[in-house]
Amino acid sequence: MAANGRAAGPEVIWARPERAGRGPRPAFTREEIAAAAVRIADADGLAAVSMRRVATAVGCATMSLYNYVPSKGDLVDLMVDLVGGEYELPAEPSGDWRADLRQLAYQERAMMRRHPWMAGAVLSHNFLGPNALRYLEFALAALADSGLDDGLKLELISMVNGTVISIASSELAAAERAKESGHTVEQHRAAQAGYLARVVADGQHPRVARAFAHSSVPAVDADEVFDRVIGRVLDGYAGPAGPEPKGR
Repeated sequence: MAANGRAAGPEVIWARPERAGRGPRPAFTREEIAAAAVRIADADGLAAVSMRRVATAVGCATMSLYNYVPSKGDLVDLMVDLVGGEYELPAEPSGDWRADLRQLAYQERAMMRRHPWMAGAVLSHNFLGPNALRYLEFALAALADSGLDDGLKLELISMVNGTVISIASSELAAAERAKESGHTVEQHRAAQAGYLARVVADGQHPRVARAFAHSSVPAVDADEVFDRVIGRVLDGYAGPAGPEPKGR
């Protein structure tokens, strides 16, 4: 503890007791507060979440809310973990670790579509709360017979999460841009394709022109691309030690 009475370093919200041992029972739970904040973020974005607005939503004074959640950062931590509770995890892994992690990836992508603010929030609010630990425990159990050591198991889980976040962020950004412009995502893609066709026709980008000319994918199928990319990430870690690092 520092001389001013504050903790010497940051405290994880779950390391703090939700209720002191003495005193009256709290009027709200952290889950209720986080749920109110999630509803605000789903409707208006994460930037719209303020301690004042959340306090109003749950029916308490703003300063009273700080007795439950010390800061907005802690509040976002609670929000991220609450949404993480939406994973539908089987009682036991299937025995096919690729299939299990692929299903987790699909669930995560769907979760980020339901909660568009989530993709950005998890990048800076990634403490392992109760639901995150539940997810991680299942993912590690799924990888029990993968032949990977514990370090590579964690690395693979992180790679899958990072890939999902990247793809979901791109999809959400495209959808938001289309919404703002009044056009569809497909119309934006068509405009981009037309622009690229005109640009590469000048002969100054021969490799780009060749890549597009030889592409076997006539149109972008977001689900197909997602499945293919996740599959390649998983396949890259197949085997007893994962891929051989370059330079050895």
